Amino acid sequence: MAVHRSLVIFAIVAFMAPTISLAMDYVVGDDNGWKLEVNYTDWAKDKQFYVGDTLLFKYNNASHNVYKVTGDDFNGCNVPSNNSLGLFTGNDKINLAAAGKKWYICGVTGHCNQGMKLKITVLDGTAPAPPPNAASTLLAKATNFQIVLGMTLSIAAALIMV
Repeated sequence: MAVHRSLVIFAIVAFMAPTISLAMDYVVGDDNGWKLEVNYTDWAKDKQFYVGDTLLFKYNNASHNVYKVTGDDFNGCNVPSNNSLGLFTGNDKINLAAAGKKWYICGVTGHCNQGMKLKITVLDGTAPAPPPNAASTLLAKATNFQIVLGMTLSIAAALIMV
């Protein structure tokens, strides 16, 4: 009987797994990415960032880069002299591991002064649960494999228990 109960629990977890993870991945600038002539203040203003979320900076690495800086360096567009503090791949993922204010700039001369800078506040805890009507959206994010696996295991568990 314990095996049957375990199988049912496993099937439920497998089916619900896509809806459990609430951490968000943000592409900075959305489709525009990290480049000149994008207002990153506007991009960030309606978003709430939480510990566990990630930022993805997508850009042409021949033209741009990303530096995490202090608030003073952000305000003054001061690029750190230590290049080991910069990111240069064009596809840089930053995990938001701690709460607080975070500042990022492009270190190419003049780009920060032209608006290529991002300031966010990361909130402690996890993102609030989505409203009940968002369940269908979360289910839509599940892969077909996850849905089929969950349904198959649920049916198998029900048949075994009969």
